[in-house]
Amino acid sequence: MKFGLAFASSIAQEQADSFAVCRQAEAAGFESLWGGEHVIMPSSIDSAYPYTPDGKIPAEPETPIPDPLIWLAFAAAAAPTLRLGTCILIVPQRNPLILAKELATLDRISNGRVELGLGVGWMREEFEALGVPWERRGARNDEYIAAMRALWAGPHAEFHGEFVDFEPVTCSPRPVQERIPVLVGGDSDVAIRRAARLADGYFPGEGDSERLAGLIERLRVAAEKEGRDPGEIEINAMFANQLADPIRGVEEMRELGVGRAMIPAFFFAGDGGLDRLAEFGETVIAATT
Repeated sequence: MKFGLAFASSIAQEQADSFAVCRQAEAAGFESLWGGEHVIMPSSIDSAYPYTPDGKIPAEPETPIPDPLIWLAFAAAAAPTLRLGTCILIVPQRNPLILAKELATLDRISNGRVELGLGVGWMREEFEALGVPWERRGARNDEYIAAMRALWAGPHAEFHGEFVDFEPVTCSPRPVQERIPVLVGGDSDVAIRRAARLADGYFPGEGDSERLAGLIERLRVAAEKEGRDPGEIEINAMFANQLADPIRGVEEMRELGVGRAMIPAFFFAGDGGLDRLAEFGETVIAATT
């Protein structure tokens, strides 16, 4: 079992705090650091957040959400052994050629440690503020991924689609990894089909073991329909409910076929957070890996 520190960028924005969290996570035995994304937080949100019973996002307008790619570039130097991922990047909000350059640069300077966790977004108000079309964002996302993979594959790449269209161009540097892993986030049927079709990993928002098992089974069926081996798609699961009995939680996830437990960094925020992070490493990570 691998352990990722999810939303790490949201508990450390200042230089000293960020350095301390990155180094402590590395020392505690975490395998990866992850940054979340919202470019802005609207003052009024009518869109329903899909991961809480009341549809309200557990954040305030002033909740810090640093740009994940910039924060991860800092983390690349602060914790030189850890993988670096986004959980999640809202791909259809970004220009795919610029994003391809940013991800390739991060992968290059980190010596091949980047993973792209992505989603198509749930907050219509954010898209409207950015001037990005809300409609057909899923199709836009999928085409952006295909265009970026074409740019990463080699020089003189060209792509002709509905949303992206360019004659032969070269985007350099290219990633160290032959293929930057793509993780698809979300619990919906369309997210599961997207993961089955194009992803290297799946990151559901569900943390309950029984419901997680159902999502994993649906992914297995969808992958087989796509002619893929479900075992090729690594399961990354949110480890939150399991913190009441973390050793048992790790074993439950292992039995479900989870490859990486994503530990919300919010549990290590505030006074004594670094001590709790170290304790988690000693009592859970060391005992289960």
